[in-house]
Amino acid sequence: MRGLIGHAFPILVAQLASIGMMVVDTAVLGHVSPADLAAVAIGGGIHISLVFALVGVVQAVAPLVAHLHGARRDDEVAGILQQGFWLALLLSLPGMLFLRHPGFVLDPFAMDAAVDAKVREYLGLLAWSLPAALLYRTFYAFCNALGRPRVLMGIGLAGLAIHAVLAWGLALQGWLGEPLGVVGCALSNIVIGWLACTTGALWLNFGSLGRRYRPFAGWQAPRWPVWRQLLRLGVPMGFSNLVEITAFTLVALFVASLGATEVAGHRIIANLSALAYMLPLSLAIATLAAVGQLLGARDWARLRVTVRAALYLSALLSVLVGLLLWLAAEPLVAAYTDDPAVRGVALGLIAYVAIYQFFDALQTIAGHVLRACRVTFVPMLIQTFCFWGIALGGGAWLCYRWQPALGVAGFWLASVIALVAAAAMLLPLMVKVIRLSESAS
Repeated sequence: MRGLIGHAFPILVAQLASIGMMVVDTAVLGHVSPADLAAVAIGGGIHISLVFALVGVVQAVAPLVAHLHGARRDDEVAGILQQGFWLALLLSLPGMLFLRHPGFVLDPFAMDAAVDAKVREYLGLLAWSLPAALLYRTFYAFCNALGRPRVLMGIGLAGLAIHAVLAWGLALQGWLGEPLGVVGCALSNIVIGWLACTTGALWLNFGSLGRRYRPFAGWQAPRWPVWRQLLRLGVPMGFSNLVEITAFTLVALFVASLGATEVAGHRIIANLSALAYMLPLSLAIATLAAVGQLLGARDWARLRVTVRAALYLSALLSVLVGLLLWLAAEPLVAAYTDDPAVRGVALGLIAYVAIYQFFDALQTIAGHVLRACRVTFVPMLIQTFCFWGIALGGGAWLCYRWQPALGVAGFWLASVIALVAAAAMLLPLMVKVIRLSESAS
């Protein structure tokens, strides 16, 4: 358990720093206007959904590299990383096109014209940061798979600090002549994205992993056999990421017709939910790397101990996080906005986040253990049913059709039910896959 915590802690800091950029945007724009805050809620939800989906594909680098490392085939890992970089560049092209032309997603939803214009401008700017984000996340997966996440922590913290200053200056203080609002936050995100990508490349070339694995030496052209492995694992992973993240982030689109106040209140709670999720996610990423290496080494006894430790630890920490959110609700919400109406909406939603932490932690660990075992298709089907069927479909029904209509709270209640269902299905599947893998070895 000590090794798992030691690996997970730098990942947690790096993940919190990444989500912290969204928190900075929300906190800064909460002091600009409800329209800017609603725009970053909607635009940020669309952007992060796309990024998570594409990142899921390139994160297939992690289980492949972890298996090779565990099997002592380290001479092959640089080739996997290089193919991951090629794949990241290819995936960025349709992603950028989508962000530059998001009309087919935005047009069906009724929203204020001013908010709609801000969302389109925000997404159009963020398109230019997408290649950097995917390349950096490929590097991120490589470092985690080899158990070397500390550099990610350093890059993440530096990026967060720079973004906090830039977003404040551009969006609120008018460093370029006038306060830019949501546009200022987008410009800052572009700068930080390319800084992180460049820093990662330099460290990969000159740092300890570069000296050992020489990832830029003997550069390979795209190789279809490796791409086939990455895509077979990564496409279901990416789709799972998409359905899970959209079950929370795209709620802002579904409730846009309820007004900027409802959307802004939802955005605050979505931020707190994302922050809380970083704890089980970080532990799950560390567990994926450890289980992947143990699978490569065929060390079944340590694998079972590692999985049990991850489940127990995530369950305990999730309960503590839920209690903290419940007890500190008012000061947490007050830090985001001065608007009393927005505060009222947010405070009415925070109990749902506090309740579902336990189930979210268990299903996250189970899903990442299955990824380490290279089982991604069935978990994708389970998560699609739970997060799109129950959370979004059921949430829309509770929001608009249940009597009395629950409004945005209906989506959060449906999310609780979805996470309970996901944990109930993924945990038995995880146990079965581990047993089958051991018996087949």
